Amino acid sequence: MTALALHQTVRQLSSPPAQRASLSMMADKCKSMDQLKQIHAQMIVTSCIHDTFAASRLLNFCALSASGDLKYALKLLKHTPMPNLFMWNTVIRAQASSSSPFEGLLLYADMRRRGVVPGKHTFPFVLKVCSNMKSIRCCKQVHAHVSKFGLDSDLHVVNGLVRGYSISGGIGDARRVFDELDDRNLSIWTTMICGYAQNDFAEEAIRLFHRMIADGFEPNGVILCSVLSACAQSACLDLGEQIHEYVEQKGMELDVILGTALVNMYAKNGSLAKAKQCFYRLKEKNIATWNAMICGLAVHGHVEEAICFFRMLEKEKVMLNDITLLGVLSACCHAGLLDYGRTIFYSMKRIYGIEPKLKHYGCMVDLLGRGGQVVEAEELVKGMVWKADVVIWGAVLSACKEYGNIEVAERVVNEILDLDPQNHAVYVILSNMYAEAGRWEDVMKWRKGMKERSLKKTTGSSLVDGDT
Repeated sequence: MTALALHQTVRQLSSPPAQRASLSMMADKCKSMDQLKQIHAQMIVTSCIHDTFAASRLLNFCALSASGDLKYALKLLKHTPMPNLFMWNTVIRAQASSSSPFEGLLLYADMRRRGVVPGKHTFPFVLKVCSNMKSIRCCKQVHAHVSKFGLDSDLHVVNGLVRGYSISGGIGDARRVFDELDDRNLSIWTTMICGYAQNDFAEEAIRLFHRMIADGFEPNGVILCSVLSACAQSACLDLGEQIHEYVEQKGMELDVILGTALVNMYAKNGSLAKAKQCFYRLKEKNIATWNAMICGLAVHGHVEEAICFFRMLEKEKVMLNDITLLGVLSACCHAGLLDYGRTIFYSMKRIYGIEPKLKHYGCMVDLLGRGGQVVEAEELVKGMVWKADVVIWGAVLSACKEYGNIEVAERVVNEILDLDPQNHAVYVILSNMYAEAGRWEDVMKWRKGMKERSLKKTTGSSLVDGDT
């Protein structure tokens, strides 16, 4: 026995077991850090702090309780001479959900340096760190450790691997891990199907769903929501309707999540009557439910109804978000409602407290362009906090072409060529505009510019439309 271990044993023997148990129970029941610090002080005075079980109860509250303090938990861990695996798992788990999940990887590395062997409960927390960091590189490194310690057949650990890879953009790696499993449970199927749906691999999600059914698994609500999302992405209305029938046959509760998934599926597929039917049947709705209706109506040209739903939302004082306003702006674009669109856009921050994003600017530029307000569209783009991309400048150029505004078009073309010097389409568009205005010298100048840059006009291709 080492000197340190002997010292710990003596300390523990001098502290009655009943006293250690009593303080541990108090740590489990405390409701604030002030109470915990008092218990901590008592443990130090009575030497109970050297009992790893007692110390772990303190650590558990600090790290995981809503009233805890992660920094205090890390100090406790640091001052514990020989923390056990439970203590390491606790702080890694807490760090994974914190604002700096990377620290969880450092804790895991420190644990390994101290010779502590990770268990099957360790890796799901470490993989959650990787998921929250969205780091495929970290997932691969942890995967190697999972294999090294022989846990690559543990379903709980493998589920963490599949989720980590999926969230980090390594959907192919996630599928390889999934396929290597001899036995799968519903949780693994759920994670893999959700991974496909969340990464916009709709057809793969649907194929895997059919395979899961063929293997005899009964889908849960989470899987059905993911498959409904895939149906919305891939215009697979038939399967979406079958899932709706299944939900009704099984008497499943149409909660806000599953109900919203159905509304979104029907709305995206243009089945707006059924989308509204599901919407009105829902006892509880959240902003995602309202957004599904507003955006679905807008994209299918039902502008008045989309705006009507938006006004209903405001009347019911539902907290809207940036997606809501994007849907309304999209509706305005479809109907050419310039004045209403302007009102919405310029009140985003002032009234709704929402900072316009690039997509909102894109909608507004499109709306101004359609309305012939080319100069205003150009000024709006120049005033953005982000550097405009080719797509947004292309929308302005399209408006210039439509309304014959050569002056603005010349400036916009220069902006596009700064971003993409090899873009042949802008030469063609401006050259055609010059030709329509009878400015043949300018036509020759731009065609000469194309030759000097060795640019060739690609048949059937243009920056903003199919006319070349």
